Amino acid sequence: MIKTVMFISLPLLLMGCANEPIVDRRGVDEAQYQDDLAECRSYAYQVDTAGETAKAGAVGVAIGASVGAILGNSRDAEKGAGVGAVAGGAKGFRKAENRKEKVLYGCMKSRGYRIFG
Repeated sequence: MIKTVMFISLPLLLMGCANEPIVDRRGVDEAQYQDDLAECRSYAYQVDTAGETAKAGAVGVAIGASVGAILGNSRDAEKGAGVGAVAGGAKGFRKAENRKEKVLYGCMKSRGYRIFG
């Protein structure tokens, strides 16, 4: 089970940062843009990705174990807990990363940049 969790978790960790915004840079001072981007990234990194992932993973463990116990035996409950942990953790991770992206994009937009995506 540990191998399965690690196999599924590794790709999530590798994509662990907010996407770079695609910005219309016509007429933009590059030095000011880099300063603004760095400051907005610092705001985005305040989103607690690890906390959100752990919280959602814990909920997934509880739900998965309960379903496994109801539908089977202790072995099924253990499997359900593992699946629930991975699924819940992945959901929490995606939610936190989406929030980071929204913070980054919103910050850049508030500074007058045209964000395409």
